[in-house]
Amino acid sequence: MTTKPKAKRFRIRRSPGAAQPAAGQPPAAARPTPERVSRPVDGGVEQAIEAIRKEGLTGRQLRMARRIAHKHGLTPNTDFEAVYMLRLKGIDPFQRENALDLMVPAKKPPAAPEEPLARQPQLPQTVKPATSNLPATDNRSPSERRAQEIMAIQQDMARRRNLRLRMLFARLAAFVFLPTVIAGWYFFTLATPMYATKSEFLILKAETSGGGMGGLLSGTQFATNQDAIAVQSYLTSKDAMLRLDSDVGFKAHFSQDDIDPLRRLDADATSEEMFKIYKKYVQIGYDPTEGVIRMEVAAADPQVATDFSQALIGYAEERVDNLSARKRENAVKDARVGLEEAEAARREAQEKLVRLQQQSTVLDPRARIAALQARIENVETQLQEKNLQLQALMDNARPNRSRVEGVEADIRRLEALKAQIGAELTEESEGEGSLAETSVQIQLAEADLATRDMMLAAALERLEQARRDADSQARYLTTSVYPLPSQDPSYPRAFENTLLTFLIFSGIYLLISLTGSILREQVSN
Repeated sequence: MTTKPKAKRFRIRRSPGAAQPAAGQPPAAARPTPERVSRPVDGGVEQAIEAIRKEGLTGRQLRMARRIAHKHGLTPNTDFEAVYMLRLKGIDPFQRENALDLMVPAKKPPAAPEEPLARQPQLPQTVKPATSNLPATDNRSPSERRAQEIMAIQQDMARRRNLRLRMLFARLAAFVFLPTVIAGWYFFTLATPMYATKSEFLILKAETSGGGMGGLLSGTQFATNQDAIAVQSYLTSKDAMLRLDSDVGFKAHFSQDDIDPLRRLDADATSEEMFKIYKKYVQIGYDPTEGVIRMEVAAADPQVATDFSQALIGYAEERVDNLSARKRENAVKDARVGLEEAEAARREAQEKLVRLQQQSTVLDPRARIAALQARIENVETQLQEKNLQLQALMDNARPNRSRVEGVEADIRRLEALKAQIGAELTEESEGEGSLAETSVQIQLAEADLATRDMMLAAALERLEQARRDADSQARYLTTSVYPLPSQDPSYPRAFENTLLTFLIFSGIYLLISLTGSILREQVSN
């Protein structure tokens, strides 16, 4: 962007002779004669110029006033003095007509001789629209128009801001304040007061003297953790609700006409609808660090709430007794069945041994076998002696034939006796096995009987241990905080519930507003 060089300012002074015009300037007769405005002696000009300084005129306005002053033939020393001199002559330098007078059109160059039509190119000629020299109806300065436009924009922005605020308050009133007012009216005036009864109980285990990890945990809450969880699950189940309804009349109490419609049960309400009310007004919690079960029961009447709580504690005691009794019975039952099986097996082994002894013709087969083995050893000893005697006779050069034959006959007789004794051990008799087989069967039966005796002793010991364990596994429920009727209603908590309603609807409105604004921004982009 090129900037125009600043025009040099000249102060025109009158001289007695005619001054020659500079190059490019009109002759002296065509220019207006510059005039001077005399300064009053009383200082009025300085006060007027000081007042003009305080008007806050821009540099552009001051330069425009100086150019208009030179156009009218004035020679001010400063821009403020030019404004003062123009206003003294009754000229407003900031009017639109005075600003347009500065734009003097340049002189047109001499027209060139027209060419003949034959030589001119036949091109379409542009037609200039007719200009209308109508007087301007808006006599405001650009600064005034700009200020008015800015004010109009500001007024439109303020109007839109007020409209948005009114729409915001309308939406908040419709979606947040109105539901909060309705909820507060319900909680403060319409809701039926509910009386809560609190109680605490815990499940204990019998003290035992056993060692190991079971003995370490027997006195802590970890020993009854599963039982406490089972009791809590039972009390919050539909089974306990139906039993409570049949014993105390849970459904009949919450179907009364003096209960507000939002909490009242219909006369023909199903068990599912009744179970929703039951879970709402029967709160049961278990603290695993302390082993305590805390229960809170709410009802429209404090005495009824106490009755409900006592009935539920009774159900919990029965459940604990059933759980521990089943454990004890199962352990003792299994041990007793094992003992009966051991006794039957021992009786069978003993009967088998008796049958083997009755079937044998020998009273004591093992003694008989020992005697036969002793005879065999004696025959073998004699046989060895005869063999040595025969060998001694055969060592002679001329052995006595009769003596040799006698020794050989003795050897044959001893071998036959040995074979006879061995056959008596191994050969089977009529209707029964051999003596060795019978002895082995009797030994096996005796060993089986001894084993059954040991198993019977172990079964007896296991039965005694099961009985001791059953005694140690006994559980019982103890109530640490007894249920008592409440004097003041615990529900509804009107202020807390109203505040919670306000926060919930505010969060929902904020979430929907943010989602809508994000969607609008995405669609606009």
